[in-house]
Amino acid sequence: MTRVLIADDEPMIRAGVRAVLSTDPDIEIVAEAGDGHEAVELVRLHRPDVAVLDVRMPRTDGIEAAAEISRTVPATGIIMLTTFGEDDYILRALGCGAAGFLIKSGEPEELLAGVRAVADGAAYLSPKVAARVVAHLASGGTGARAGRRAAAREKVAGLTPREREVLSFLGSGLSNGQIARRLHVVEGTVKAHVSSVLSRLGVENRAAAAVVAHEAGVVPAHTTESG
Repeated sequence: MTRVLIADDEPMIRAGVRAVLSTDPDIEIVAEAGDGHEAVELVRLHRPDVAVLDVRMPRTDGIEAAAEISRTVPATGIIMLTTFGEDDYILRALGCGAAGFLIKSGEPEELLAGVRAVADGAAYLSPKVAARVVAHLASGGTGARAGRRAAAREKVAGLTPREREVLSFLGSGLSNGQIARRLHVVEGTVKAHVSSVLSRLGVENRAAAAVVAHEAGVVPAHTTESG
């Protein structure tokens, strides 16, 4: 079972997230929180596999909660729920240990795919989030956009062919196990490749690497794999 905590200050949103996740018999909702402070306390108590956090919440917002959860309960994967117009929050969350980013208005299948991916140790950026993040990073104008793309491509050019392949799968939201099956290698080999990719790109986590993959244009047309 994948054990999940849901945190959102709007009861209707929490109910919607719970309803979607409850369609998967392998997902169990272990707790719900109405603000970030309560979310941190409940994560410490229940130790869920995944915490689904709203970005904007009273007392402690989702970004601060994500940072605290990453620091104190690092085994819990974090997914941020965002709305359009919250691009700055997404960028801040990248540095706070969040592994998944979903748009509240997205398809229910994206929520399920995101929870499964993060529970499996992968990073997951919904296609809409990835597009928004890349567009926001390039919002300084044509020159800035070209500069960021060029910088991302230069970083990717420093990878080996196998590392570039692994990066494309990271950008697609695949876990180490899924990548291993694609490449017909053992999972330990993929883990070593991922560590090398993060180091060479100069990023701290898989979500940040996924952003680089999208900026560099190395993510294939398909974006997720369910099994």
